[in-house]
Amino acid sequence: MGDKGFSALRSIFCFASFIVALHLVNGDLSYSIPEEMKRQSVVGNVAKDLGLDLRTLSSRNARVDSEGTRKRNCDMNLSTGDLVTSERMDRESLCGKKPSCVVKVDLVLENPLELHRVSLHIQDVNDNSPTFKKQLIEIEI
Repeated sequence: MGDKGFSALRSIFCFASFIVALHLVNGDLSYSIPEEMKRQSVVGNVAKDLGLDLRTLSSRNARVDSEGTRKRNCDMNLSTGDLVTSERMDRESLCGKKPSCVVKVDLVLENPLELHRVSLHIQDVNDNSPTFKKQLIEIEI
């Protein structure tokens, strides 16, 4: 009886842990921004979009963590709730020749722990002006 009771208790504990873990990860956000935005440009207001209380952002140690890199592309203004660029983002250096460029960052809040995934879709800006030959070629058909 002791082994069966322990097994059932362990199953209940695993299920309860899974339910708690689901509450720690909340909905995703997605923003689309042009490449080469100036430093400190506003990407979006994550506090408003997630329904967070501005008064608690500092006390909850709200921060932005970049996925897979130490390079910080974004920061959070704790007084306004804005997600801002911390440096210029060049699409080609971030994603190369891929047709779509998505940079993922995590918004982390403590007490209670919350994790929000933010996807930044970096739009290509034609930063190379087209060049034309000075000669005019006329073709008759």
